[in-house]
Amino acid sequence: MDVRRAAERYPGGDPASGIESRHAFSFGPHYDPDNLRFGVLIACNEERLAPGAGFDEHPHSHTEIVTWVVEGELTHRDSTGHETRVGPGDVQRLSSAGGVRHVERNDAEVPLTFLQTWLAPLTRGGDPAYEIVHGIADSTPYAVPEAGAMLHVRRLAAGERTAVPDGAYLYVHVVRGAVRLDGEELGAGDAARITDAKDVEAVGLSAAELLMWEMAG
Repeated sequence: MDVRRAAERYPGGDPASGIESRHAFSFGPHYDPDNLRFGVLIACNEERLAPGAGFDEHPHSHTEIVTWVVEGELTHRDSTGHETRVGPGDVQRLSSAGGVRHVERNDAEVPLTFLQTWLAPLTRGGDPAYEIVHGIADSTPYAVPEAGAMLHVRRLAAGERTAVPDGAYLYVHVVRGAVRLDGEELGAGDAARITDAKDVEAVGLSAAELLMWEMAG
C-alpha cells in the first residue's frame, strides 16, 4: 500500500482567476515519470473554484472523466448539448471517446470544491457519452465498463467498518473525515494505492466519506 498525503499533491490552476488545483498524478508542467498512472487511473485532481470562476471550453479525447462534488455546485456544458448542475452526492461521467469539448464553471455564489478522476479507456475512439446519477446511495457501486473500473462510495460513522474491495488495483481517496486503512491513518485529501488488494478494511475515525476505485489488472 502506497499512501499519498494531500500536502504532496502537485499545485496547479490559476489562483489569480479563482482556480486552485491539486494533482495526485503527473499533470501538465508537473511531469513525473514515476507517477504517470495507477491501473487505468491517470489523473485525480482536486479543483477549487471561487464564485464565478471556471474552466472555459476545452477539449478532451480518449478519457473517461468522473466528477464528484465535495461542496458547492458545478455547472457543466458540453459540445454534445448537455447542460447540468452537479451537486454533492452526484456522480457525473463524461466519456470523451473520439473527442468532445466542455465547460466547467462555478455559477453559484459560494465556493466550489470537486474531485475529478480521469481513467484510460480499454479501447480508443467511439462516440462521446454523458451520464449523471443524482444522489447515489451509500455502498452503491458505479461501473465504468469502458475503463474496466468500478467506483464504490462509502460514508462511514465514527467507529464503523467497511470492507475494501479486492482487486488488482485499488485506489482509495478520503473525501472528508478520517479513517484507518490497514493500519494507516488517512485524513481528508489523502489517498492510498493498493496493489493486489485482499481482505483490507477501513474504519472511520470520525464521520467520513470515501471514494474507492476498483480496477482490473
